[in-house]
Amino acid sequence: MLANLSINDIVLIDRLGIDFDPGLTVLTGETGAGKSILLDALALALGARGDAALVRAGAERGQVTAVFAPEPRHPAYGMLAENGIEAGDAIILRRMQTSDGKTRAFINDQPVSVSLLRAAGALLVEIHGQHDDRALIGADEHRRLLDAFGGLDEDVAEVGRLHRALKAAEAERDALRAAIAAAEREADYLRAAVAELEQLSPEVGEEAALADRRQTLMRSEKVVGDLNDAFGVLAGNASPVPELVSLVRRLDRKAADTEGMVESVVAALGRALDEIEEARRGLEEAIRACDHDPGELERVEERLFAIRAAARKHQVPADDLPALAVDFADRLRAVDNGNERLAALDRFAAMAAELYRNAAHRLSEQRRLAADALSEAVEAELPALRLDRARFMVSVTSDAGRGGPAGIDDVSFLVQTNPGTPAGPIMKVASGGELSRFLLALKVALADRGSAPTLVFDEIDTGVGGAVAEAIGRRLERLAERVQVLSVTHAPQVAARAGSHLVISKSVLAGGERVATGVEPVAGAKRREEIARMLAGATISDEARAAAQRLMAGESA
Repeated sequence: MLANLSINDIVLIDRLGIDFDPGLTVLTGETGAGKSILLDALALALGARGDAALVRAGAERGQVTAVFAPEPRHPAYGMLAENGIEAGDAIILRRMQTSDGKTRAFINDQPVSVSLLRAAGALLVEIHGQHDDRALIGADEHRRLLDAFGGLDEDVAEVGRLHRALKAAEAERDALRAAIAAAEREADYLRAAVAELEQLSPEVGEEAALADRRQTLMRSEKVVGDLNDAFGVLAGNASPVPELVSLVRRLDRKAADTEGMVESVVAALGRALDEIEEARRGLEEAIRACDHDPGELERVEERLFAIRAAARKHQVPADDLPALAVDFADRLRAVDNGNERLAALDRFAAMAAELYRNAAHRLSEQRRLAADALSEAVEAELPALRLDRARFMVSVTSDAGRGGPAGIDDVSFLVQTNPGTPAGPIMKVASGGELSRFLLALKVALADRGSAPTLVFDEIDTGVGGAVAEAIGRRLERLAERVQVLSVTHAPQVAARAGSHLVISKSVLAGGERVATGVEPVAGAKRREEIARMLAGATISDEARAAAQRLMAGESA
């Protein structure tokens, strides 16, 4: 229920705090006193569109705070929890409106979006006026109200769960079917690619390793070439060693005849030959140490170039080739083995469709029973509301081929205001006054089912006579046994039925420069005086006071 409404600097309101009681509360006052301002302020706190014109003249900003105390298991608590907002025993909706047109929204002092504020407000309060169509427009809302009346919320939730399961099964089946179709279109390519990649069998990191090995082998080949060239100079056909050996022998034979002139030359040449031999042996050892395989570089380059060619062909990095091979193999298996899997998914989707269809048909049957009961319940309220020649009908039309999460039914509220006239949608057929009475009858029939915990009726008794106003008052009183009801009214018959009575008035502030709207709770003699004013107008007679007393006592005026 709405426990408190605090309004600061909104239109003609400076600062106002109103406590509300359970049951039926009426708000009365002379025309222009500011009743609409209160409702506009409440609507702002509930997420209605902001307007800079709402800010009191001379103020920079206005603010409205609405404090609610719902039942512990009310859905609003779940909504707040889903959005990370802590809530204790109360839910506090606050809206700040600045004079430059900007607004800020808060729930339990946490900044929130206006859309979240509006969603929370819709769970807590419904505001209905003579020309208000929010409770009656749209097939979805009609269906929700019928389900609430019939106690079908759990059945609807089960149908929704089965619908989601069906859609998931169909999506999985359709995805596999599309994959098989796509794979079949490229099956030949896939088979060739799988065979190629299986034969190549690339590994992650192999390209980099081969490139490094190729560089090493190329450097090694260059070194071995230089060593072979050097060895060829020292030990090949062009080697100077044989000539030097022959020269040493000739000079050695001539040594006796030269009287020591060539001994040093012969010795030097001998040492040179020894050094050359040592160099030759060193070159042989170095060549053996290199252990160079001339064919390895060719094999490494062939493997490296094959991997790079495959990467270019498939337009992927070389390291992605192993994963690509797995993907191609999977897609090929989808062609080879997919039909069996597809048949299984077809069977699963058919089973899910059957479960959904059965549940939806059961729900449809329950809705038809609930529709008859709701029609009877609403029509039972109509005669007292001077709609005794009218009919209210709940139409349930089903289309098994167009099921959704709420089932296969379209629900609409139809009315016939006079015998012989065709029935039609309630929003098109009923006049403003009739609409408000149909709405009240519907709300009474629904009681606390399908309604927010607080209902606000804005002058739904406008233009009706005393007997109808009396009937409206009695039904608001009955409705208030289940939910909190706030009613802005000009009908004394309605006001007399209230448990709480608030009088709205304007007063001139000190200095006489402006007026302000105020709210005063009245009881006892003050309340009788206000109801007498509603009966008699500006001049209140003793007869009006007596009539007011009778109304307050539950008697007809």
